Amino acid sequence: MPDQPSPPAAAPTPEGLPDPAELLQSKSYVALLVIGAIIGAPIAAFAFFFLKVVAESQEYLFRTLPGDLGFHGAPAWWPVPLLVLSGLLVAAAIKYLPGTGGHSPADGFHAAGAVPPIELPGIIVAAFATLSLGAVLGPEAPLIAIGSGLGVLATHLIKRDAPPLAAVVVGVAGSFAAISTLLGSPIVGAFLLMEAAGLGGAMLGVVLMPGLLAAGVGALIFVGLDSWTGFGTFSLQVSNLPTAASPTGVEFLWAIGIGVAAAVLGAAIKWLGLALRPVVGRRSLLFTPVAGLAIGGLVVLFTETTNHSASYVLFSGQDALPQLLENTAGWTVGALLLLIACKGLAYGISLSSFRGGPVFPGLFIGAAGGVALSHIAGLPMTAGAAMGMAAMTTAMLGLPLTSVLLTTLFLASDGITLMPVVIVAAAVSYVASARLVRPAPAADPLPAADGGAAAPAPPAPETS
Repeated sequence: MPDQPSPPAAAPTPEGLPDPAELLQSKSYVALLVIGAIIGAPIAAFAFFFLKVVAESQEYLFRTLPGDLGFHGAPAWWPVPLLVLSGLLVAAAIKYLPGTGGHSPADGFHAAGAVPPIELPGIIVAAFATLSLGAVLGPEAPLIAIGSGLGVLATHLIKRDAPPLAAVVVGVAGSFAAISTLLGSPIVGAFLLMEAAGLGGAMLGVVLMPGLLAAGVGALIFVGLDSWTGFGTFSLQVSNLPTAASPTGVEFLWAIGIGVAAAVLGAAIKWLGLALRPVVGRRSLLFTPVAGLAIGGLVVLFTETTNHSASYVLFSGQDALPQLLENTAGWTVGALLLLIACKGLAYGISLSSFRGGPVFPGLFIGAAGGVALSHIAGLPMTAGAAMGMAAMTTAMLGLPLTSVLLTTLFLASDGITLMPVVIVAAAVSYVASARLVRPAPAADPLPAADGGAAAPAPPAPETS
């Protein structure tokens, strides 16, 4: 950062922060904007290649490697040893590397805040082991934490004595740049981070502008990398869906029921994750691989009972969701209900033990529930999937605005048509979840240095 005066300390707000109007007029804030623009490019490039390496690893480990070893396709048991290995690697990263491998997803979605750069190796290793080896979590939380850590690192490399507020703002900008590559839009990433962090008031603009600038520059780099590498872009939009008609009164009633059902199912999944977490934390090197073994058993149960791929239960569901919605005729009600049960249990176990984001598994389970209702009760499939996605994501994240926006992004024009019932389902789920779910404990149980009794983690970093 250029050697400019620190953000003025005069005119503090009631919360003890500098006056936002003073900050916006200072030369230091201009320097923050410049740094936000500069760091957007390398952070977006890192996120792009991280996601690509994860995708290639999944393809090789679960599809190519069985053939290389002489199997005709992956045997039903194939995911089991990979998930056990995932548990061992994640536990080792949490135990032996600085930090905790990122925050525990059982606590719900959190904005990363200012992540100390020393924690980046643990976050990257734990996330890669979780995502590439089949656990049921998504990449969004690790990407946000990695973007924040890289932003803080860049701030200290440019100016060692940068004020704490600068590190926080640039760290948030790094998170914006990283998450925009996954969600395909800087605006969606901004909604996610603002709602999760509770940003508002005059400080919103102070933090938001460097972040949006970093995300915009990162998006340009992302497009350029796509053209240069030919790897393709990450798109959440689902095509080839039946066109949705305008919502009816009956569908509004369905939205209420789906919202309540999603809140109950979400509460059960969260309860499972929180109940198992202290057990796993006592001896993580033993019990995290056992958690992977349990997830593998659920995958075997699903594939041996149905004729569908293990990939529907494995992973976050981000890539499997379009396949599910575009091929609903090939699913029976029984297979869909078993999918919801196995994916939900695997999701809860993953929340307790692994490191990743909770967004996409909730979207997938909600969509599967909507498809099941279309088979059982004649609810239009696209409408049922849309309401299920919004309601279940709200139940798991507690972020109704982001849930509605993500659902609309997935379904494109159909999402806009169905937005009234999507909003109702999300609102009902949000209120019902608040009555069902107790606040998660602040401490993240971690293994003690000797691998014995768990020691409480320090409080989570403050959100920006």
